[in-house]
Amino acid sequence: MSELLSEWEKRSKENQKSYKQLLLKMQTKKGKETLRQLPDLHDEAFSKIDCLQCAGCCKTISPRFKTPDIKRVSKHLGLRESVFIDTYLRLDEDGDYVVKRSPCAFLGADNYCTIYDLRPNDCRNYPYTDSEEFFKRPNITMLNSVICPAVYYVLERLKMIVK
Repeated sequence: MSELLSEWEKRSKENQKSYKQLLLKMQTKKGKETLRQLPDLHDEAFSKIDCLQCAGCCKTISPRFKTPDIKRVSKHLGLRESVFIDTYLRLDEDGDYVVKRSPCAFLGADNYCTIYDLRPNDCRNYPYTDSEEFFKRPNITMLNSVICPAVYYVLERLKMIVK
């Protein structure tokens, strides 16, 4: 991996204050213009990062399972929705269904997702490095920067762009 990604977890923890300032800057007019660069930065990050080498998201956080996700996955597994929920999910403090434990029950030893083609929309969209959500939810983005090297990479590149 590139120099930028060496010791990314440690560096991300050290840079939380500067990330907060950066994400606040992104709320300005100049920052919003930078939004157009996110898809390119996202592609650049994932040209350097292999999710299968990390799987930090699947090992530490849970996606929300919305009703369509529950229907789709339970059908694929041949389970009634209630059995799927009882077996794999719990309600979190926000009233959303999330996986009962970490790492995710659908993460294989090889870091492949056993329900990848049917995965919840939260998984499909994670880590939001190519969308407005990246700026709209700064606390989540800062948390994700210590979970996902792509988030760290995009934040570091943005620091170089937005001075």
